[in-house]
Amino acid sequence: MVSEDGPDGGRGLAVRDVVVHYRDDDGSVATAVDGLSLDVAPGEVVALLGPSGSGKSTLLRAVAGLEPLSAGRVLWDGVDLAGVPTHRRGFGLVFQDGQLFPHRDVAGNVAFGLRMAGGPWRDPAARRARVAELLDVVGLAGFERRDVASLSGGERQRVALARSLAPRPRLLRLAGEVRDALVATGTTALFVTHDHDEAFAVADRIAVMDAGRLLQAAPPARLWHRPASRRVAEFLGYEAFLPAEGAPPDLLAAARDAGPGTVLALGPGSLHLADDGPLSGQVVASGFRRGVVETVVAVDGVGQVSVVEPSGGYLARALPTRGERVRLRPEPGAIAVIDD
Repeated sequence: MVSEDGPDGGRGLAVRDVVVHYRDDDGSVATAVDGLSLDVAPGEVVALLGPSGSGKSTLLRAVAGLEPLSAGRVLWDGVDLAGVPTHRRGFGLVFQDGQLFPHRDVAGNVAFGLRMAGGPWRDPAARRARVAELLDVVGLAGFERRDVASLSGGERQRVALARSLAPRPRLLRLAGEVRDALVATGTTALFVTHDHDEAFAVADRIAVMDAGRLLQAAPPARLWHRPASRRVAEFLGYEAFLPAEGAPPDLLAAARDAGPGTVLALGPGSLHLADDGPLSGQVVASGFRRGVVETVVAVDGVGQVSVVEPSGGYLARALPTRGERVRLRPEPGAIAVIDD
């Protein structure tokens, strides 16, 4: 496990050497989470990113107390939560599909979390004020009396977020486009996503999981430009790998911190087409995506790399064709360096 620039575990959420097992249909025991440790500081947003079956959702369930630990500890502000039931942990949950109550209007859905919390929220005026405050935070001011069936999918998810934020949970587990609301409310959040773009846009740090293990946890820019291993780089979308020693000089010059024993990783954005480029290759495929043209090139001595360019450059010229020879130039700073 590699964790960079994270908290020291004294405050907020601390997951320590957590192991979670589950029993398959045939009776055999498998490991879903394997000795994982992770910290989430107060007010920090951490995304869990990884392939299906990597243990992301199981880890969330373990943090919430919905999944028993085989080993390890889950702590909040240094207090071990072993034996603390789910409803007493003070953790909120937003499901991917919202799971709203169809028989309640927007205000009724948001206020439900307050009624469950009790305490100062027993006062109807306090509940109404808190509902209005949270709807404003999530961009749904004035929606109190709206029928949830009339809402779009995105609006429903924002209502679900407001409902979970209403009782001021100390940790929120979620997925969705929610960064502004989380920052505005100072909420600590741990969420699962399969969407790389969502993780990079929402999270302060991204934790990459695979086969129940934490491979790396780092801020988005650090994770992208300095993946801890080839496995992390491959999962993030890097395509070609070659040792720094013996790499073309122009690639070395464009890479940052490349030294003996390191590996250069190239992916979309690492190269661009240029008639005077020092590298050459053969076009494998080329096509439009929204606003860009992606050309896959088998680069001589490097491997297959996707070249992404703005599509406006192709208004007056044809796309590169399969088999065409092209020249390429490295993009400074867009080549990742991996410690071998």
